[in-house]
Amino acid sequence: MKKIIGQRLEVRSCESSRQYPAGSMKLLLTAYCFLLAIVTGCGISKDIYQKTVDESEARKANLEQALKEIDSLKDENQQLKGKSGEISNQIENLSREIDAVKKEKEELVSKSEYMNKEIERLKLKAGELGAEKERELAGVKETYEKLLSEMEKEIEKGDIKITQALDRLSVNMVEKILFDSGKAEIKQEGLKVLDRVGAILKGITDKQIRIEGHTDNVKIGARIREKYPTNWELSTARATSVVRYLQDKVGIDPRHLSAIGYSEYKPIASNDTVEGRAQNRRMDIVLLPLDVGSVLEELKKK
Repeated sequence: MKKIIGQRLEVRSCESSRQYPAGSMKLLLTAYCFLLAIVTGCGISKDIYQKTVDESEARKANLEQALKEIDSLKDENQQLKGKSGEISNQIENLSREIDAVKKEKEELVSKSEYMNKEIERLKLKAGELGAEKERELAGVKETYEKLLSEMEKEIEKGDIKITQALDRLSVNMVEKILFDSGKAEIKQEGLKVLDRVGAILKGITDKQIRIEGHTDNVKIGARIREKYPTNWELSTARATSVVRYLQDKVGIDPRHLSAIGYSEYKPIASNDTVEGRAQNRRMDIVLLPLDVGSVLEELKKK
């Protein structure tokens, strides 16, 4: 290529020498030399240019990859921020739950301490009640023995029966001792019996004294039906008469007394025989424990 260009320059140089002045020729020659240098220079920098282009493309590709990685990192950063927020919320919730558990634990500890104190108090109270129950049983036994001694003759005749079952004591009196048939007024002989029994019961302050009226199943006769329509009225009237006498004449505290009529519905023998009906026509004086509330009230006063 240099040779061809040289030849062309030579031809044109000759032609120029013929056609142009010396100054113009010099200027033209200089231009040709400059052009030759440019062409020659372009031929030398082609590889460099291609290398530069390749490097530029590589840098461009690296830049695009870097931008993608930056975008990915931005997305990941946003996700991490979201997760960080969720974790913060979870930490706050967990903190609240921990506070709630601590509070619940404190309440349980407080309740446990209260329950322990309450258990100790109840143990002490149980001991007091146990001692009180022992005193009650001893008192019932003493009353039972006194009644056995006082009513010995009536017991031998079978007119009175005295039984004890733990803290319950019962004095069973047949009708003929206290009442005439079909009547609720206590006989003179019956009053004397009640005086003796009442004298022993009067000293009892830790028991209920319940008077129970019972009859047989024979219907009320026409003669007294207007006053006592059924055995309910008769049994209740008899129990009330005894209670009134024990309160008014013997002096037993009425707060410990009660009267109840069972009519014919709690028999202790068969109503098919004369003997059985006689046993069912009775008056029971029953000593029962005071209710628990009353016992506790009494203990509080001590």
